[in-house]
Amino acid sequence: MTSKMWKKFAAARENYREETERLSRELPKLGKMQQRLVDSRDGPAYIVETPVVYNQAMDEMGPKDEIKLILVGDNPGRREQAGENRRYLVGPSGKIAERFFREEPSLGIDFRKNVLILNKTPIHTPRTVELRELCRLGGPSLTEAIAGSQLAMVRLLEEFYAALAPVPVWIIGYSEMKKRGIFEVYTDALKKVTVTFFGQLYFYRHFSMNQFTIDLHKQARPGETTAETLERIGVAYRERVLGKLEGP
Repeated sequence: MTSKMWKKFAAARENYREETERLSRELPKLGKMQQRLVDSRDGPAYIVETPVVYNQAMDEMGPKDEIKLILVGDNPGRREQAGENRRYLVGPSGKIAERFFREEPSLGIDFRKNVLILNKTPIHTPRTVELRELCRLGGPSLTEAIAGSQLAMVRLLEEFYAALAPVPVWIIGYSEMKKRGIFEVYTDALKKVTVTFFGQLYFYRHFSMNQFTIDLHKQARPGETTAETLERIGVAYRERVLGKLEGP
């Protein structure tokens, strides 16, 4: 990064940290509600250690690092919130993403070195769809807080992009970005600012259950490079979610 890029990146990173700390302060009962959610489900039992997760992998990034991609996931899951991790995409989905980039050297991206990972909300649930149940447990105040966190995450995405532009932005997982979906607020906010990174914004299926890779291979055309396939389907999915957008 240039000194100017690094200064903007460091400022955005601090704003990200402050946002997660603010949410933690304003939601003192969040961890108990998340634990109730974990204890009531059939999945693996675990202790909720980090109700609101700041991606500590950002702290390992320095001015000499080259960020080639901003990737936006959904929200932190079981492994992401664990005290030993507290970073994004370190579970099964993260391993699939890591393997994808390792097996596609033509993209020139090391997933753990060249990718800045953000989320649509930093609030933890075992599975993303369980944000609905968490809202039921927490009532209107928590529902409002989760919506507010999505607005903040769009603003922070803008800040990081301003620091790193013209780096591509991948939105991973869009099924809940529909009307009345969990991330409808994020979608509506993104629509208002999408001109900021219009030419670099792409949507894809989630890495979970290998959806991303299966879909990529299914849609690949003869003679098309991986980068070309990614460009084509990333734009198509963006238009499916956001509609046809005008350029700057």
